[in-house]
Amino acid sequence: MKGLKNGMSSVSRRNITQRLVVFASHLPSSSSSSSDSTSMASEKQAALATAPSDADAPTIFDKIINKEIPSNVVYEDDKVFAFRDINPQAPTHILIIPKVKDGLTGLSKAEERHFEILGRLLYTAKLIAKQEGLDDGFRVVINDGPKGCQSVYHIHVHLLGGRQMNWPPG
Repeated sequence: MKGLKNGMSSVSRRNITQRLVVFASHLPSSSSSSSDSTSMASEKQAALATAPSDADAPTIFDKIINKEIPSNVVYEDDKVFAFRDINPQAPTHILIIPKVKDGLTGLSKAEERHFEILGRLLYTAKLIAKQEGLDDGFRVVINDGPKGCQSVYHIHVHLLGGRQMNWPPG
């Protein structure tokens, strides 16, 4: 793969390739007739196809933070980066991520040292919801692990709004 360091192991290259496949699965297709259930099925398939890897391995989000992959940024400060999801599940669907992963690949991997950034992610969700005009309510989601439908192993918060949410969610 072009741009990879020569010292990278084949396992690391395979992990990056798998992540790119997952990322590509999130790109809009030329067919506009896909239903929400088809989209949900592809999300599930992408999550199940992506195995958790080394906590320090780069993810697609690292490339987005480093501006190697374009995104529609809605918020950025010294600790947090937020951008619009390319496969939105609601009129407003924003991903909020820490700029430094620090081993925090998912919520189940959180340690006491992550206390501050976890709170910062949720508080940022509130700020962005206000900025987006989601005064009537919104939903915050953190997917964790394959059965939780996590497809990128860099903790991230989904901020969803702009429509009536249903219960149960999944």
